[in-house]
Amino acid sequence: MNILVFGKDGQLGKAFEQQLQHSFFQRGNTIRFVGRDECDLMDAIQITDLLNAFKPQLLINTAAYTAVDQAETESDLAFAINTKAPEVMAKYAASHGATLLHFSTDYVFDGSKRGSYTELDRTNPLSVYGKSKEVGERAMLNAFFDNSPGQFAILRTSWVYGDGGNFIRTILRLAKERTSLQVIDDQYGVPTSATWLAEVGCYLTIDGEKPRQFTSGIYHAVPLGETNWYGLASLVVQSALDAGQQLQVSPTAISPIPASGYRLPAPRPMNSRLSTNKLQIELERLGLVSKLPHWNTPWDEQVTAYVKQLSKN
Repeated sequence: MNILVFGKDGQLGKAFEQQLQHSFFQRGNTIRFVGRDECDLMDAIQITDLLNAFKPQLLINTAAYTAVDQAETESDLAFAINTKAPEVMAKYAASHGATLLHFSTDYVFDGSKRGSYTELDRTNPLSVYGKSKEVGERAMLNAFFDNSPGQFAILRTSWVYGDGGNFIRTILRLAKERTSLQVIDDQYGVPTSATWLAEVGCYLTIDGEKPRQFTSGIYHAVPLGETNWYGLASLVVQSALDAGQQLQVSPTAISPIPASGYRLPAPRPMNSRLSTNKLQIELERLGLVSKLPHWNTPWDEQVTAYVKQLSKN
C-alpha cells in the first residue's frame, strides 16, 4: 500500500513519521512524507501532480495553517492551505477509492455551549483560522457526497503539543526567564499529545498492508479529562520541577486571569471540550481499543510524561 503523509515538518507530521517507523506499519507499505519543500500546498496543480504520480491508497494530511492571530490578516493563505488543499486531496481520494485522514480543530465552534461538543453540534467559528478549517471540512464532505468508493475520517482535536513550538514549551521557557506568570483560567479544553493522536490515526486507518475499513465521517479525538490554560501551566511547571528543572517560577507564582484581560487579534472559543463518544464506539466496533495502549491515559498523565521527556533533552 502506498501511504502519503502531508505536513512532515509540523508537530503532528513528525509524530506520524515516528509512528509509521514501527515495523507493524512499514511491512508491505511504501510510505512517503511530504513537506513544504516537496509540495506547495497553495498550488492545487502541484498537489494533484504529486497524487497522480505517487498513487496513494492512504492520504494523511497533517498540514495546516495554524497561525491563529496571523490568519486574521492572511486569510487568503489560511483558506488556501486549510480549505483548498484538503479539498483537492478529498476529491482525489473520492474518485480513486482511496482513504483520507485529515485533522481539524475545536476552533470550528464558538465555545458558547455548556459541556462537551459532539460531532452533531452546529459549527460557528469565531476566527478566520476557525472559518478556514470549517469550510475545509464542508468541502471535504462534499467531495465524498455522491457514493464515493473512497473513505475519509476528519479528526477534530484541541491544544496539540509535540515536537515543535507549543504552549507547554512556551510556559517552560517563560518559567526560566520570569519570577511570575499570568495565565488564562476561563478557557477550557483538552491538551492533546501529537504522539497520542498519531497513534489513534494510524490504527484507525491502517490494517497491515491495506487501509482499514471504518465508518467515514467527522470524529472528535482528544484524551480523557479537561482543564484550562492556567491548570495546564500549573501542571507543566510542577512536572518540570519534579523532573529537576531549574525554574524561577513555582505553581504558586502563576496567577489566573480571565481571557478578557489578555487581548489577542483572533477570538478563541471559551469552551473547547470535545466529546469522544463517537470515536470510542467506532474503535470498539473495530476491536482497536485494546490495541491502543494510551487511549485511556488521561491528558494530565500524558503532559507529565511529555515534560519529563523534555527535561532529559
